[in-house]
Amino acid sequence: MAVEIPSRDEIGVILKKAKRIAVVGLSDNPERTSHMVSKAMQDAGYEIIPVNPTYDGEILGVKSVKSLKEIEGHVDIVNVFRRSEYLFDVAKEFDEIDADIYWAQLGLVNEEAYDFLKEKGYTVIMDRCIKVEHALTK
Repeated sequence: MAVEIPSRDEIGVILKKAKRIAVVGLSDNPERTSHMVSKAMQDAGYEIIPVNPTYDGEILGVKSVKSLKEIEGHVDIVNVFRRSEYLFDVAKEFDEIDADIYWAQLGLVNEEAYDFLKEKGYTVIMDRCIKVEHALTK
């Protein structure tokens, strides 16, 4: 796999600079990893924007949007909780919005999505938990 991610120090810089995180696949179920991780990041002071095409209510007190394209304004990190086979579709949508970092959660890697985004000059992080990285880089 030809996926190279930023060093832990670089990830620390990214997380210190970031304010808004769009979470693709954020579940309204508090038992799900996406919910627990996003709640921890929200509690740490980040603005969390839920992106869930199948849910129409609020998640973590914020109105969920159906796609990244519905988000107004700049997004620092797009954090993806979708199976690896969906990462390329999310990467294509990511490329259409004003966002800096594409982040696929722990266990998620898609070389096609990685290559597509790197060729366009984006910073890509895959197979890393944003909550864990945040705790390790404080």
